[in-house]
Amino acid sequence: MWTYLSEWLSFGVRWVHVITAIAWVGSSFYFIALDLGLRRPRQLPEGVGGEAWQVHGGGFYHVQKYMLAPPHMPEDLTWFKWESYSTWLSGAALLFLVYYVGAELYLIDPAKADLPVWGATAIGIGGLALGWIVYDGLCKSPLKNNDTALLAALFVYVVAASFLFSQVFSGRGAMLHTGAMIATIMTANVFLTIIPNQTIVVADLKAGRTPEARLGKEAKQRSLHNNYLTLPVIFLMLSNHYPLAFATEWNWAIAGLVLLIGAVIRHFFNTMHATGQQLWWCWAVAGVLFAVVITLSGAPGWRGGQEAEARTLEGDPAVALMASPLMADVESIVLSRCSMCHAAEPLWPGIGHAPKDIRLESRDDIVHYAALIDRQAVRSVAMPPGNVTGLEPAERETLARWIAAGSGRYVAEAQPR
Repeated sequence: MWTYLSEWLSFGVRWVHVITAIAWVGSSFYFIALDLGLRRPRQLPEGVGGEAWQVHGGGFYHVQKYMLAPPHMPEDLTWFKWESYSTWLSGAALLFLVYYVGAELYLIDPAKADLPVWGATAIGIGGLALGWIVYDGLCKSPLKNNDTALLAALFVYVVAASFLFSQVFSGRGAMLHTGAMIATIMTANVFLTIIPNQTIVVADLKAGRTPEARLGKEAKQRSLHNNYLTLPVIFLMLSNHYPLAFATEWNWAIAGLVLLIGAVIRHFFNTMHATGQQLWWCWAVAGVLFAVVITLSGAPGWRGGQEAEARTLEGDPAVALMASPLMADVESIVLSRCSMCHAAEPLWPGIGHAPKDIRLESRDDIVHYAALIDRQAVRSVAMPPGNVTGLEPAERETLARWIAAGSGRYVAEAQPR
């Protein structure tokens, strides 16, 4: 019963996490676009730095921004903070349920570091906390007056942290923790800097004091950083579903390239909102960087590069796979390394249902899912998770040679039934 309840609990928390993330990202993108799109006509009320007219939902909106604060504090002030807090709290709950409770499957890779569950969990939580401490220190250092230099230093730190995560965690766990570290920085920006600064400004206004301009400047800087970090976080959170992204020895480099891709894309939109200018070169740079990402996700190091004799078989690719002289070896490998989870009645503790309803209990099953086997265990080392069943490099090579019995068309078109 606990297996089923935990599965639904994980699904429910993931649902909440996605909903709150949409709300946070949406409000963040909107306010950055609004701020950059403010116009400054000659006559504006005192203290107003810009205004915008917008149309939506059949009505017109007139928005004005006070550079520090209005002369009098309105009673119905709306705070934008709960979206951020809810996203981080639901993400932390999901991290605990999937990666810490299920550490042996999704976080620990004995081939890298045979950690106890508590040790892996401690490293993960410590890494998230350290990320904020380093970032906050950078923002309070002399670099705070140079956003480009500050973000460059943060980039180096994130890539270094991603590399270190990849040395002790599974690929999936390393990419996820890199994203969680950045997300922690973003929410801590809201919780520990942006909202406290705005709270001080409100209190000063109510007390008749003039707020410090420094408070608004710091809050705006942290908000801008969050804006540039959003797209990479989304990629890193999605990466755990795509083995070609996380199950490669270059996953840490992919994380770094994604940071750059996200930055140039946001630069395109931020520039367009601020000036109306469209910097199309940003998309060209993003495309080139993504091509490098695809290249880095290619052939893993264990591949021997042997040409498969089955490549000469012609006709139906499924028939070619079934007729391969390696079929018996492949069946033995899959049944011993994969079928304890991918079965009508899984034998692995804590798994009550075959993942994604993929069953590998017969030769027909194995041939049908050849494309997925190729993706998960040949082109990447995503499966078995954490290599808990000890799939050997020589066995992966056997699978690779067997896959060659099918045409590229079959591998690309095979889908879960």
